[in-house]
Amino acid sequence: MDLSLNSDAASGYTNNAQRARIVTENWVQSNVYCPNCGHAALTPFPNNSPVADFLCKMCREEFELKSKAGRFSRTITDGAYETMLRRITSRNNPNLFLLTYSPNWKVTDFLVVPRHFFIPEIIIQRKPLSSSAKRAGWVGCNIAISRISEVGKIALVVNGHVIDEERVRMEFHRTLFLRNLRDNAKGWIFDVLHCLEKIKKEDFTLGEIYSFEKSLAIKHPQNRHIREKIRQQLQLLRDCELLEFLGDGRYKKKF
Repeated sequence: MDLSLNSDAASGYTNNAQRARIVTENWVQSNVYCPNCGHAALTPFPNNSPVADFLCKMCREEFELKSKAGRFSRTITDGAYETMLRRITSRNNPNLFLLTYSPNWKVTDFLVVPRHFFIPEIIIQRKPLSSSAKRAGWVGCNIAISRISEVGKIALVVNGHVIDEERVRMEFHRTLFLRNLRDNAKGWIFDVLHCLEKIKKEDFTLGEIYSFEKSLAIKHPQNRHIREKIRQQLQLLRDCELLEFLGDGRYKKKF
């Protein structure tokens, strides 16, 4: 994987946003494999496609690309709010590529967020455009990247270092079971994962995860069996090998 972006791909363009889009899309098409099946090339959709930017013709996974010079903030601007909500519940909701690059056109970080990590809770509605705007009343949205579990941010490049392809595919595959769950069920798993990520050590006890009981009860007021629900999520995470049960109420994180 060549981490140099070809700025010549955008020769003739003066708009910086257009130049960045063309250069980064060109890099993905030339360098990136499918993180699901490993197919060596991704096919670009026609420009301004309302669905996605790239398709893997082998496994039919679709991908949308967001890129930025420097680091992403906690949220990423996206399109229309209602359209986004419909899209994340559709069968062809694309996976998300996030690419950052340096001023000298070098890829610094590149990751994929599998589409099953997109639930309504991470989509933030923006204020409608003012009456004086060209699209008055239009409502956009932001993607709250900070609300996505770290397990759902699978790195292909970190700080200019390429990650082994086998490891990328393994990390992509081990959460595919989430695609068969409803948003509410996925929400519980993501909430427990966020709690686990706040425990800043590899091993933890049931008592430590139970310390989040009150905050989970506030988020899920209809559920009166929070501890039972926590244990259920731990079992699911254990089954997909994100956790290891050590016995006597002790667990080990494997992510």
